[in-house]
Amino acid sequence: MMPDPKTTIDVVVLTMNDRPDAFPLAMASLLAQQDVDLRVVIVGNGVEPDHVPAGVRTVTLPVNEGIPQGRNVGADALAGDDEGEFIFFFDNDAVLPTRDTLTQLVAEARRHHEAAYIQPRIADPDTGVTMRRWVPRLRAADATRPGTITVMAEGVVLVRRADYEQAGGWPGGFFLFHEGVDLAWRLWDLGRTGWYAPHIVIHHPATDPARHAGFYRLVARNRVWLAYRRLPAPLIPIYLATWTLLSITRIRSLPNLAVWFAGLWEGLKGGHGQRQPMSWRTVLRLTLAGRPPIV
Repeated sequence: MMPDPKTTIDVVVLTMNDRPDAFPLAMASLLAQQDVDLRVVIVGNGVEPDHVPAGVRTVTLPVNEGIPQGRNVGADALAGDDEGEFIFFFDNDAVLPTRDTLTQLVAEARRHHEAAYIQPRIADPDTGVTMRRWVPRLRAADATRPGTITVMAEGVVLVRRADYEQAGGWPGGFFLFHEGVDLAWRLWDLGRTGWYAPHIVIHHPATDPARHAGFYRLVARNRVWLAYRRLPAPLIPIYLATWTLLSITRIRSLPNLAVWFAGLWEGLKGGHGQRQPMSWRTVLRLTLAGRPPIV
């Protein structure tokens, strides 16, 4: 009797050649995965990738086009007749702690046919802590509770390629932040869902997203773009008002708050791209799943 064929997974990794210690560890843990066939591409965002393992293809972008567009380029580079059933988007400072991490994710996808994407639990390798922003739901106090989710922590996520392509990929113009919400909402609008599998752990250092230049500007601008792109018109002002109030409450620094409002104004001026609002049926499904698309 012939053994079952291995699942083919396309893996997209981005690099800016700025993690000379973490990147080789990430790639070693990826290439050590067992019982899956991997097709891996490293996308150099404005650089020619270094620390490239043998047999791994590369794409060099002449300028840094941002994380979501870099992921789109990587997924496109692996598309074709022999493309994988799944795409795994993998941060270059993450580590797969066991050799069966990807087979576990695939097994979860087999159990949850309705889910377009499977989200593992992300934990700091030193402390074991899962940061609140890594738990893809509103009630995030218990990071070990599995279930249906409506957003994603996009740095390490397994997505069915057919669903990814039907949804149109990541919002390339976002550059950074909230691209996972945009993609998740589009997948839900296709009638699909997401599934959080916290028993599958992936290591990632606990870092502050505000370390990125332009953090407050981009998170505000992209909230506006997200609303304009994906929400029915009556929900746009509710969504933006909710996040404005939350941001005023959370951002304690007046200079940072000023930058946030500048990003909000930038978003309001346009640039969000094509508008494809979700259906009211999707609004209801998201609400019943525990996260109405206004927060």
